[in-house]
Amino acid sequence: MRALVIVDVQNDFCEGGSLGTDGGARLAGRITAFLDEHAQDYAAVVATRDWHVDPGPHFADEGTEPDYTETWPVHCVAGTGGAELHPELDSEFIDAQFLKGRFDASYSGFDGQLGVPDMVRSGAPEGTSGPFGATAAAATAVEEDAPGLDDWLRAEGINSVTVVGIATDHCVRATVLDAIDAGYDTSVFTDLVTGVDPERSEEALELMEENGAVLQVWGGTAD
Repeated sequence: MRALVIVDVQNDFCEGGSLGTDGGARLAGRITAFLDEHAQDYAAVVATRDWHVDPGPHFADEGTEPDYTETWPVHCVAGTGGAELHPELDSEFIDAQFLKGRFDASYSGFDGQLGVPDMVRSGAPEGTSGPFGATAAAATAVEEDAPGLDDWLRAEGINSVTVVGIATDHCVRATVLDAIDAGYDTSVFTDLVTGVDPERSEEALELMEENGAVLQVWGGTAD
């Protein structure tokens, strides 16, 4: 059985966000259009999210310019608007969400754990958590024993994954390579991803293919 893995289609990675990619908002709408046609082809549809509480050196120090390789502007802080899924991505299609990077960088979706980012539990703490303004409730969106993406997929009987999302040259690349390493038959729709740097994105797709990913083209359009 095959799952669709939607990587990090979040406000901060789309136009107007702190790490916006060109075409991110359009991509969100295209993924929704793809799901309108093809959701039934997948046994599961999952999404990953950056969900930062205190990721340490992943965020550039205040007053320091990020190098956009190891250090980045503050983004996708848990419980803030930037960490939300882009509104053009229809979350009704999504069966489960996996939150990554609460206390580290975590580029790969396979670093994520099952969470409930859009639900505030009864008795959830109030106020903020960490130095970047994450809400305390959002910081507890992942239970301590929550399964990771790999464990969840295997429990669902998934042996193949198709990966789409943001960004081709960072979190999509890492997720695809980890999927291959974990033994999944892995494919990528090259017209349902977008990257930070066009040249590095092309290199990332070549690397994915060299490692065994099947590159495909959907070819559809969003209304």
